[in-house]
Amino acid sequence: MFGPLPIRILAGITFLAHGLPKFEDIAGTQGFFGSIGLPPELALPIGLLEVIGGIFLIIGVVTRISAALLIIDMIGAIVLVKLPDGFVGGYEFELLLIAISVSLLLTGPGRISIEYDVLKRE
Repeated sequence: MFGPLPIRILAGITFLAHGLPKFEDIAGTQGFFGSIGLPPELALPIGLLEVIGGIFLIIGVVTRISAALLIIDMIGAIVLVKLPDGFVGGYEFELLLIAISVSLLLTGPGRISIEYDVLKRE
């Protein structure tokens, strides 16, 4: 089962690329979080979730857990930020990431992954 590989890697890169900027200006990220009604202290855990979760998806370890947490992250982004903008130009990107994450949650990482190699040996 090699099907999950390309979506797992691309989703991982995407989450990583969207998580890293949260640390470039952590005060700005905290300010944004405060402006949408989230506690500013959540900026760090959410940034870490996106960066570490993205890395985990890329290498294929704890894929299902990472995917589940990233689904929650994207639902929060849609509900708190993107919903008023509508589908196109609003939340279609986050919805696509949710669909990819649901697929990974259901299928796991696929054959080319650290997780598969570890489980295969047991």
